[in-house]
This record gives sequence, structure tokens and C-alpha cells, in this order.
Amino acid sequence: MPEIKPRKTLFNPELRRRGIYVLPNLFTTAALFCGFFAIVQAMKGGFEAAAVAIFVAMVLDGLDGRVARMTRTQSAFGAEYDSLSDMVSFGVAPALIAYAWALKDMGRLGWIAAFVYCVGAALRLARFNTTLEVVDKRYFQGLPSPAAAALVAGFLWVMIEKDIAAADVRWFSCALVIFAGISMVTNIRFYSFKDVNLRRSVPFIFVVAIALAFAVLSYDTPVALFGLFLTYALSGYVLAVTRRIRSKTPPPQIG
Repeated sequence: MPEIKPRKTLFNPELRRRGIYVLPNLFTTAALFCGFFAIVQAMKGGFEAAAVAIFVAMVLDGLDGRVARMTRTQSAFGAEYDSLSDMVSFGVAPALIAYAWALKDMGRLGWIAAFVYCVGAALRLARFNTTLEVVDKRYFQGLPSPAAAALVAGFLWVMIEKDIAAADVRWFSCALVIFAGISMVTNIRFYSFKDVNLRRSVPFIFVVAIALAFAVLSYDTPVALFGLFLTYALSGYVLAVTRRIRSKTPPPQIG
């Protein structure tokens, strides 16, 4: 009697296991689309929409890895695809947006600043991919590219919301873009929050802080987001200085 093979339906477990690998890559593709959309909007002069698209790409970029871990669908292809998507959304897109908004009128210095950011993002992603198995998981080495992109896009969003002309802040914008680019390739450590376990019980004050954060975000979203990522970008340097001071402080003498 010939062997009867199971039909390949949507309820076939084997087919589901093969098809589910598409799920995290859909989030990665959506993040890539947001980066591309941001570039197109910047070319058309829609800088506010471009800035918002960068933040949407951040959310999607954070989801793809979590979905892959939850569904146990991590793959080498997904990791490489995610890095290429990050390069567009958090490397090329913020550099071009900043250049089109404020840096293009600064001549050679403007495009050099944008390039410093762009190459910083490329080097940051390359170093992250090659040191993934050896670094301390609690910290990032260098400012993460999504945080750097949020810093640049957040500043632009705030200036547009407050009706501040790009020409009035182009020097500060140039300095911020260079700062973000250099911060991505430094050896400064930034807290990764990967050791935070949301399944454990937390103090009541932590819940209150989350509620206050949502209130601030709803009151003035651009200012809150820019302030949050500016604080994070500076936190690594503050911690580095604190460690340096502590290492030079002699231990107390006993007796």
C-alpha cells in the first residue's frame, strides 16, 4: 500500500515552522521602509514626517529581534538583513535628513559632518556584528545607531515644532551630527538595559515613573524624546568620567 503523505496546509506544523521565519523579517522590512520613506520625505521637504519615520523605524527595529527570540526564528540571514536595514534607517537616512534640512548651506563642512555621521554608523554596526559574542551584554560599546539617529531626528523635530529656522541652528545641528557620529565609534560604554527583567516584581515607584514618562511624552512628544536620547547620549560620558575619578581616588587609610 503506498505511503500517504500529509497535505501541506496552513495547519501543517512543518509548514508553519518554515513560514514563521518570514515574521521577524517583515518587521525588519517595515523598518527599512521607514528609513527609505524618511529619505524621500526629506527630498520633498517633509522634514517632520521624516523625523517621525525614524522613530517608527526604531520601534520596528526593536520588535524584530524580540519576535525572532520569542518564536525561536533567529537566523544568520535575519541578522545580516537587520544590519543592512539599520544602516539605511539609522545611518544614511539621518545623515541625509540633517544635510537637507540644515547642513547643505554650510558648504563643504556640511556634507563632511553628514559623512562623519554616516561612516560612524557603518563602523558601529560592523564592530557590533564582529564583537557580539565577546562584549559585556549589559553595555554597548559606543552609542547605538538607533539612539544616535533618534538624537539627530529628535533635535530636528523639536526645531520644526517650535518654528525655529534651520539657518538659526545650523552650527549646533552640525556639532550634534558630528557628536553623534563620533559617539558611535568611541569605546565609551552605554547601558544596554538587556539585564532588565520585566517579569520580576518592581518597586511601586518604578510604576509611578513609567506613568509620569507617558504623561510627559503625551504633553510634548518631540521635546520629551529628544531630552530622553540626549540624556542617554551623555550618560556614557558621565559614567566614563565617574569611573576615571574613582580609579584615581586612593583607598582610605586604616589605622
